[in-house]
Amino acid sequence: MATKKKVENNNILSIDIGGTSIKTVLLDEDGNMLSEYLKSKTPDGATPKDIVTGIEELIKPIPETYNRVSIGFPGYVKNGIVKTAPNLAKNKWADIDLAQRVANALKKPVRIVNDADQQGLGVVEGKGFEIVFTVGTGFGTALLFDGELLPHLELAHFPISKEEDYDDYVGNKAFEKIGTERWNKRLKKVIEIYKTVFNYDKLYIGGGNAKHIDFKLEDNIKLVTNRDGIKGGAKLWKLADKYNIFTVNPA
Repeated sequence: MATKKKVENNNILSIDIGGTSIKTVLLDEDGNMLSEYLKSKTPDGATPKDIVTGIEELIKPIPETYNRVSIGFPGYVKNGIVKTAPNLAKNKWADIDLAQRVANALKKPVRIVNDADQQGLGVVEGKGFEIVFTVGTGFGTALLFDGELLPHLELAHFPISKEEDYDDYVGNKAFEKIGTERWNKRLKKVIEIYKTVFNYDKLYIGGGNAKHIDFKLEDNIKLVTNRDGIKGGAKLWKLADKYNIFTVNPA
């Protein structure tokens, strides 16, 4: 439910791009929702043009009481430039200036980070070493220490077998192929690996397939929602000096 409070032109439009859907909400500087949480289907094999058009269509009901935009993107992003997008159109996303394209379309400054990183900012407690998993179209991760983002690592593309990386192993294609029972066994194995390798203080699991988890989670593991994670868009601006996130202004 959106928070009822006076809106000003100092708000943030937060966008979460996923392989299955694009989500958006209007936030105040503290991450409180000022509008309804909206989403639409991500086109199959989405190109950069598809994504920009999808964003423009999705945000039409949202009042233009924001002066900046945050985007979580399902791939590796550096200085506003998309380097990889494994679950969108093939061979269409290398070195794409998506932040610039959205800034030009919306006529607002834009900050863009990996979608798991944005979700991490929205859900973590800010105490110790915390990890975020997103189990949706692919497998996303974010690492944070005392609430601050650590450098993004595409851990989903580490091999877990001779033929598969983590994306292949627990992404949605695997879920649909092997079914709920075997997928849960695989996710449980992934959690055990991360527990051993990273010795995290807390693990958060979100994404569309998190609702299918059917095994008991340890006390330091918490399920979160995309609605929680999209609130991290406010922190991309509120704590900007800490993260040194690249800002792209409209041309």
